Amino acid sequence: MKRILTIALLLGTLGVNAQTVEDVINEYSTRMGGLEKYKSIETIKMTGNVTVQGMELPITVQVVNGKAVRTDVEVMGSSVISAYKDGKGWKQNAFTGAPDPTDMEEKELEDIKPQIHVTNALMDYKANGATVELLGKETVDGKEAFKIKYNPSSGKNPTTYYLNSSDYSIIKTVTRTELMGSEVDLETYFTNLQEVDGRKFYMGRLQKADGNEFQDIQFKTIELNVPIDESIFNKP
Repeated sequence: MKRILTIALLLGTLGVNAQTVEDVINEYSTRMGGLEKYKSIETIKMTGNVTVQGMELPITVQVVNGKAVRTDVEVMGSSVISAYKDGKGWKQNAFTGAPDPTDMEEKELEDIKPQIHVTNALMDYKANGATVELLGKETVDGKEAFKIKYNPSSGKNPTTYYLNSSDYSIIKTVTRTELMGSEVDLETYFTNLQEVDGRKFYMGRLQKADGNEFQDIQFKTIELNVPIDESIFNKP
C-alpha cells in the first residue's frame, strides 16, 4: 500500500510540473496584462535614448498597431529615419550616403514589418501563423529559464525566447539574422519592466551581435492611444 501511495504522489507531482509550451506562453501573456489588452491598443509612442558606438542619441518610435511604424534617431542635428506602412518602407540616413528618402530593400522590409505590432510575437504566435516548441529549461544570467523556439510562418529568422521560470518575464531572445551583410546571432536582453495602463512593457533593450554589444535602447516614456498623423509614415 505504501508503494502504491508513493507512486501516486510521484505521478501527481509530475502532472503539476509538466508544463506545456501553451501553459508557459499563457502564463507569460497573463502576467504581462493579457493578449486582448495589447490588441486593443490603437497607437503607441515611445521616447528615450539609444546608445550606439559610445554615443547616446534621442530616439522616438511611433506605431499604428498592425499598420505602420516609424523610428527617428537624432544624430548631430540630423534625423536617421526608418518608416513602414501598408507594405511599403523607406529610410533616410545622411551618415550612410542616403541623405534623401530611399525605398527599403526586401530584406529591410522583412525586418521592419513585425515592428508594426504592439503585441509581442510570442504572445500572439497563432495569429502570426508561427509554430512554437518548448526546449526545456536553461540557466541564463544565473536564472532558470524556459527555452521556447519560435518559428515564423516565413521560415526566416527563427527566434529563441528565454522566460524566467519564476515570474515568466522575458530575460532575452536570440534571433539568427543578417546584420550589415553578415549572418549573426542577435541577442536582445529585456530589462526594467514597467506597467502602463494595465499592460507591462520593457523599457530597456540591450542588443548584442555574436556577443558584441550593438546598441542599448532605454525608453523613458511610453504613451498609449495618442494621436498620430499617419502621413508621417509616407515617403516624402
